[in-house]
Amino acid sequence: MAETYDFLFKFLVIGSAGTGKSCLLHQFIENKFKQDSNHTIGVEFGSRVVNVGGKTVKLQIWDTAGQERFRSVTRSYYRGAGMGGSSLRETYNSLAAWLTDARTLASPNIVVILCGNKKDLDPEREVTFLEASRFAQENELMFLETSALTGENVEEAFLKCARTILNKIDSGELDPERMGSGIQYGDASLRQLRQPRSAQAVAPQPCGC
Repeated sequence: MAETYDFLFKFLVIGSAGTGKSCLLHQFIENKFKQDSNHTIGVEFGSRVVNVGGKTVKLQIWDTAGQERFRSVTRSYYRGAGMGGSSLRETYNSLAAWLTDARTLASPNIVVILCGNKKDLDPEREVTFLEASRFAQENELMFLETSALTGENVEEAFLKCARTILNKIDSGELDPERMGSGIQYGDASLRQLRQPRSAQAVAPQPCGC
């Protein structure tokens, strides 16, 4: 039986190597921690259908390589919503460059959530919650601290992003019919209902003459 859903959202998980992007993906998709997670080569893919605000949404998630030599591969996938981050100083310092890439190469209305991952390593953190949340506020990002190991806030991060996208669709800021937006309708009947009345076909009336 074919999978049905109201919307399809493309998510892109970006950030430096070693920030736990693949682990976030596997925790969300499979609800388990990926023990043998090596550096991603190019791009990894996963998907999951979720219920958000009464709508069935398929999240198509692309986990990108964080190494510099794969940057050109990663850039070819910039369309949709992005996530990334870590509690290490080195990876935190590279956030501005990743954000610039996302906002330059993706949809103008891209929805971005900053994930301060590896929250379970709190004693080893080099970036405070206040510092990361200030960066998010200054750059108009959503922000959550997550742990791919324990699962803390992983599901909420993806769902929070999806809820924001749905709100932008309802307000007209995002159009699923626009090419390259990273979002699309999944159900043809829903697409028809969303069309303006003037665009809907009018059934011919029988002639009374």
